[in-house]
Amino acid sequence: MNFLAHAFLSFDDPDILTGNMISDFVKGKKKFEYPQAIQQGIKLHRLIDEFTDFHPITANAKQFFRPAYRLYSGAFVDVVFDHFLAKDDMQFATCNGLKEFTQITYQQLETKFVFFPGKFQMMFPYMRMQNWLLGYRSTEGIYKSFGGLVRRSKYLRESETAFKIFLENYKDLEQCYFAFFPELKKYAFEKLAEIKG
Repeated sequence: MNFLAHAFLSFDDPDILTGNMISDFVKGKKKFEYPQAIQQGIKLHRLIDEFTDFHPITANAKQFFRPAYRLYSGAFVDVVFDHFLAKDDMQFATCNGLKEFTQITYQQLETKFVFFPGKFQMMFPYMRMQNWLLGYRSTEGIYKSFGGLVRRSKYLRESETAFKIFLENYKDLEQCYFAFFPELKKYAFEKLAEIKG
């Protein structure tokens, strides 16, 4: 779950941020129970996921994980891309810049707590207390995120192999990120403008 990218691609709009962050926990027609602006965030999240899932650069990155993780390879790539986003000097000039962004994100989300689905309500205090968004910056944080991915999945049994793949192919995965993220950012910005009308 690439929470950092979805937070970043909410472009500092608290309602869009809320929808973007809770989208994976909102199934089917449940989205229509939310205020319009949060629905727009849910829609943006799904467009971002679709763009990412079918992009050829993402497909290249998945190849590293596919032999060991098959259909879950994309989930590991999502986390890996959050790592490189957290380290991206074009987006966060310093670690303090990222820290400030994460704190603003948590503060904005806190004001929308009433709209969180039950699972996200339970998860959010841990996300904030342990600062998952900042954690993506370190390889230790990625190790933990991979472990969390396995715990939340039905069919995965271990993440040690994924972490080894991540370290062994670090530079190649980094190149995939830098080729991909500017396209994703442009796409998300344009789609958000369309959604808001």
